[in-house]
Amino acid sequence: MAVDHDRLFKELITTFFEEFLLLFFPHVHEHIDFQHVSFLSEELFTDVTAGEKYRVDLLVETKLKGEDSLIIVHIENQSYVQPSFPERMFIYFSRLFEKYRKRMLPIAVFSYDSLRHEPSSFTLQFPFFDVLQFRFLTVELRKQNWRDYIRHDNPIAAALLSKMGYTESERVELKKQFLRMIVRMELDEAKQRLLIGFFETYVPLAEVEDHLLR
Repeated sequence: MAVDHDRLFKELITTFFEEFLLLFFPHVHEHIDFQHVSFLSEELFTDVTAGEKYRVDLLVETKLKGEDSLIIVHIENQSYVQPSFPERMFIYFSRLFEKYRKRMLPIAVFSYDSLRHEPSSFTLQFPFFDVLQFRFLTVELRKQNWRDYIRHDNPIAAALLSKMGYTESERVELKKQFLRMIVRMELDEAKQRLLIGFFETYVPLAEVEDHLLR
């Protein structure tokens, strides 16, 4: 059965949205009033030229220092690898801004299995004039060293160890450290199940590895 990567990431970040910002964007986290956070229904846009439906993964309505604002979180996974990503991100942003006319913060989460260089801006310029520089925040998971995150008591950090930069020989140790984090955080059973299900989707241990772990 095919893995629904979008649904897995969406469920994880929706459940632990505050922890997601705290982990990767603490400078954003400190400005947000988490008493006022709601997830808007999925927006579908038709790309006029290609006739394809593109979706914005998470659209979060929140308050930023008293002013209503929106945060776009887009998850770009392996099946969508396209060189035009910054342009698509700009189009998402433009269409949402046209609809909501609020301050909006765009974030892209790259969950590719391979190391890639991901730009974080889209520019339109002439030799004589810069028309536009559209920038967005990024998280490139594969470039993160998983060992840098095992001291965090953060459920997002625990789950996303499975998408960070580790070697095949580190899989058993990775799972051991993940389970230690889960035990330490003392989460309720539903949240534990969500994290373990996410992790094991991306790091399924073979029988011999499972034996080593035990």
